Amino acid sequence: MKQAIIREVLEKDNLALANVIREVLIDLGVPKVGTAYEDPELDHMYQCYLQEKSSYFVLENQGEVLGGSGIAPLKGGDPSVCELQKMYFLSKARGHGLGDKMIDYCLSFAKEQGFKLCYIETLPYMEAAQKLYVKKGFQYIKKPMGSTGHTSCNVWLTKDL
Repeated sequence: MKQAIIREVLEKDNLALANVIREVLIDLGVPKVGTAYEDPELDHMYQCYLQEKSSYFVLENQGEVLGGSGIAPLKGGDPSVCELQKMYFLSKARGHGLGDKMIDYCLSFAKEQGFKLCYIETLPYMEAAQKLYVKKGFQYIKKPMGSTGHTSCNVWLTKDL
């Protein structure tokens, strides 16, 4: 994974990203209802992140899309709050420090956009992801923020930017 790069999503990435994210969600046993699995934007990631103060970043190694993550304003939330969204990597990309680099990349973008707080929601059994979020300075909160529609996600974290 030494040649892995992080770059902005391109329209040609839509199908590969949808396949990667759904594969990861199935591998992790994520419920298909109330999670990113049923998000209509999964098939149109490029178009969905064209909105202001939003971007999705792709993790690529030698031309293969291995995953990604995005930043967007928190739906139904304070305009100074962004959400770290859809951070998923294929199993072969995990354990190489790429998640750490991706979060740094995303948070740098969020700061450039003027956000003051970053929000994440996840599932209790996604322990490796939670460990990474805490390592990067995220702290647990007691209730969800905004109106993401991810009703099955019942672990919430934030980080001051």
